Amino acid sequence: MFNFDPLLYPYASQRMTVYAQNGMVATSQPLAAQAGLEILKRGGNAIDAAVAAAACLTVVEPTSNGIGGDAFALVWSGGKLYGLNSSGPAPEAISIDYVKQAGHETMPKYGWLPVTVPGVPAAWAALSERFGSLPLTETLKPAVDYAENGYPVSPITGYYWQRAFENYQENLEGEEFEHWFATFAPNGRPPQIGEIWSSLGHAASLRAIAATNAKAFYSGDLADAIDRFSRATGGLIRRSDLEAFAPEWVEPLRINYRAYDVWELPPNGQGLVVLMALNILRNYDDLAVDHGETYHRQIEAIKLAFADGKAYITDPNELPVNVEDLLSEEYGRKRQSLIGAAALEPTPGQFPQGGTVYLAAADNQGN
Repeated sequence: MFNFDPLLYPYASQRMTVYAQNGMVATSQPLAAQAGLEILKRGGNAIDAAVAAAACLTVVEPTSNGIGGDAFALVWSGGKLYGLNSSGPAPEAISIDYVKQAGHETMPKYGWLPVTVPGVPAAWAALSERFGSLPLTETLKPAVDYAENGYPVSPITGYYWQRAFENYQENLEGEEFEHWFATFAPNGRPPQIGEIWSSLGHAASLRAIAATNAKAFYSGDLADAIDRFSRATGGLIRRSDLEAFAPEWVEPLRINYRAYDVWELPPNGQGLVVLMALNILRNYDDLAVDHGETYHRQIEAIKLAFADGKAYITDPNELPVNVEDLLSEEYGRKRQSLIGAAALEPTPGQFPQGGTVYLAAADNQGN
């Protein structure tokens, strides 16, 4: 069993242990965490707070996420664990041949080709409708406010914003990219650290999503705008792709590690990598805390798990292996046997042929 000592700070860099009576929100950005807490104070539950924080992150940390991304959620409510996969598919019109005809042997990093149907707005609506205590119009208010009235750009966000700007300025050209610069560097430069940044278009989109429980994004005015912009700039996403999308409620995966049940979402989510690493590490009896050999084993186990994840995690309808095989004790021992004294260049294991931002919220109701 894991023995937690709230007074133990073995490293020079410290974060104090925090306790709360009525709820807690943890994100990578203080303003988003504050928004989640504000929703809790207004009578919202943990799910409302999580949606509020997630929406705020699209505004205050645009270098890491956005409305156009995917969303995955684990929700504990009423004594049961629920899983939500709100990752969108590729547009119906795309194909491998289309990508190759466009001059690519692999999927490019930028442009319209790698863009899939956004799942984020649908996730907010699905979570709010099933578990929320407040309407989406209430939980998205803080995000709308930050987008409309502005917020000071944080050091980390400002740093990555500048890096993205320099990278795009050097490598991207053409009409499909002009709009990125017009939106995120309207004065010919990205916002500086500490500068107040606002985005009225972002605020308007969030308002429309909130007012319609995301229907505007998938079958309304926003869907039409996405369709028009995609057609005008060489994209393949159409309103029909948006209309066809719906998030999926899935059964979470579990592995028992040292008397604790660890839960993750199934593929195409990447949480399986965590479970595969733990499946390897549970074969060791002597993982001493803060020991060099322990760090080595953990690093190697994670490398092996990522190698398998890269090879096998894909569309859940097209998985080349069974998840049960990846998490079997036999396979865990097989992968563990590869870990020796030297660092490995990991490769995926062999099977018989056949058949990404993070946040957490809790409330005083146990959600």
